[in-house]
Amino acid sequence: MNNNSCSCRFGCTFWAVVASVIVGVVTAFLQITGTITVAPVFSWVFFGIAVLFLVVLTGFVLVGNGDGTCCQPCTALAALLIGALGTVIASLVILAFAFVATSIVGAVVLGIELLFFTLTLTSSACVINCLFGCQN
Repeated sequence: MNNNSCSCRFGCTFWAVVASVIVGVVTAFLQITGTITVAPVFSWVFFGIAVLFLVVLTGFVLVGNGDGTCCQPCTALAALLIGALGTVIASLVILAFAFVATSIVGAVVLGIELLFFTLTLTSSACVINCLFGCQN
């Protein structure tokens, strides 16, 4: 008998990925049209926050993963890990190369960076929801 109450609907992680893709696409579009420009200091901030999330995630894995009441804790943790690692890598790419403000490659890399950063934030909300025994 399947006691997983989340099997028939979309979970928190699905909506986190959807929101992240939307933010990444909108950011890339706004960057390529010149509506926004992102200074390298923002990439340093994203890099620092992502490293902090990796440290917290490592501590979380070492201590334990809650009481098991969440329907999909492993999915949320995997999304958090992917988001944090992707943010670190994309931040390093942006900081390593000087992109022109209206460059297509720069806009795509910035969109990818914001996609992963948003995935980090939204999937951390899913993990917190799992830790405190979400009622599905």
